[in-house]
Amino acid sequence: MDTLWFIPAGAIAAIIVLIGVVIVWKILKGRRSGYPPQDERTQRITGKVATYALIIGQYFTIALLLVNIISQELYGSPAFEVGYALVASLLVSSLSFLILRSYFNRKGDF
Repeated sequence: MDTLWFIPAGAIAAIIVLIGVVIVWKILKGRRSGYPPQDERTQRITGKVATYALIIGQYFTIALLLVNIISQELYGSPAFEVGYALVASLLVSSLSFLILRSYFNRKGDF
């Protein structure tokens, strides 16, 4: 079993390094361009989107916990595994942030 984990662990490490390289490249490219990385509109949109994504993530986590409690108490089903619940909550928060940011960037001023 340990040899099977080696492949996904290597892929995860490679993805993390690739993301780090892309982020550093974008930061250096932005500094060389001479333009500020964020203006007032971008900061306002990011703040609003972050607040919405946080609230959506919290409500999803609460709903997930309630579904878990109800399914255990009423139907006797086993509890969710913690890892899956954490991954689901993280995905909902992250994806809602990305989707809302894209929506508000296209929508313009609000």
